[in-house]
Amino acid sequence: MARFRPDTEAHGAPLAPSKSQKKRDMHELQALGARLVEVSADRLAEIDLPEDLREAVLEARRISAREAKRRQLQYIGRLMRDVDPAPIRAKFDEWEGKSAAHSAQHRRAETWRERLLAEDGAMADLAKALPGADLTALRGLVRDARKEQAAGQPPRRYRELFRTVRSLLDAAPQLEPDK
Repeated sequence: MARFRPDTEAHGAPLAPSKSQKKRDMHELQALGARLVEVSADRLAEIDLPEDLREAVLEARRISAREAKRRQLQYIGRLMRDVDPAPIRAKFDEWEGKSAAHSAQHRRAETWRERLLAEDGAMADLAKALPGADLTALRGLVRDARKEQAAGQPPRRYRELFRTVRSLLDAAPQLEPDK
């Protein structure tokens, strides 16, 4: 004998979402609304939100009392039920993707900097990969950074070398260092 499932009709067709599912969906929307409260004003401006939701998000930023903030976040969650969350989620995904790309570019620049400081042949590899790079200035930075490290001085040239390598990589992001 088949067991009765409250979320399906007798012939197997699904009914409306269960109360528990509705509650999970509402909590997810409230969490998405809380993320909206945390983003910067510039990023919030990039998202197309209804005016009442935008005002509620801005108001939540001004509230410091714990209980009042909790109620405001619940209100934002309620307003989120009337909004299509897909574009908001897509915007967050886009921002996180940019962040991941930024981190990867940062790691590439660090790897190139370390390689330039450790290996004499790394400058030739970088020159081959970036024919338009100012190698004279780069050689000077590498030499000065090595001197700084040997003398135990503050890493001023070391950081400047990173910034220079980073700007070169921004111009040619496909460049990968050989490890």
